[in-house]
Amino acid sequence: MTTQVIVLNGGSSSGKSRLLRSLQTVLDQPWLAAAIDSLIDAMPASMQATDTGIGFADDGGVSIGDEFRRLEAAWMQGVAAMARAGAPVIVDDVFLGGAASQERWRTALRGLDVLWVGVRCDASVAAARESARGDRAPGMAEQQAELVHQGVVYDLEVDTTHTDSLDCARVIAARVG
Repeated sequence: MTTQVIVLNGGSSSGKSRLLRSLQTVLDQPWLAAAIDSLIDAMPASMQATDTGIGFADDGGVSIGDEFRRLEAAWMQGVAAMARAGAPVIVDDVFLGGAASQERWRTALRGLDVLWVGVRCDASVAAARESARGDRAPGMAEQQAELVHQGVVYDLEVDTTHTDSLDCARVIAARVG
C-alpha cells in the first residue's frame, strides 16, 4: 500500500514545521501540510480566552478544553477525508496527551496507510530555538520535549537536535511507500 499520511509528532520547537517543508521538497509527489498551528490560527481568538478552548500559561503549559477537542476532531476527520480523496498529507502535531492523542488520530485515519514519525529534539536545544523564535511562552519546548512521546508508538524516529531537517526528511522519505 502507498503511504497516504505522514504524522509528525514532537514538542514545540522540535523542528516539525521545518521538517514538513523539507519533506515537501524531497518527496516525489506533492503533499499537503496539515499543521496543528494552522488549526489554532483558524480558530477565533475567543477560543484562547475560555476554559473550553485552548490556553497557554506563562510557564509554557497548555490546557485543552472540550470545544477545542470538538473542533480538533472535525479537523482530523477533514485531514483524513483529504487523504481518502487522493491528496497525500503530512500532519504536524503535538501529542500533548501522548498515546491518547495518537489514538484520536488512529481513529480518524482508520483505513489509511499512515507513517508515524517521532520528531525528537534535546530539551535544551528546543528551548534555545523557542527563545530565538519569540512566539512561544518560555518553557513550552522544555515541558513538551518528552511529554508528547509518552506511550506513542512510531514507525520511525528522527532527532533534529544536531541533524538538519533535510537529512531527516530524506530518512523519512526513504520509508514512504
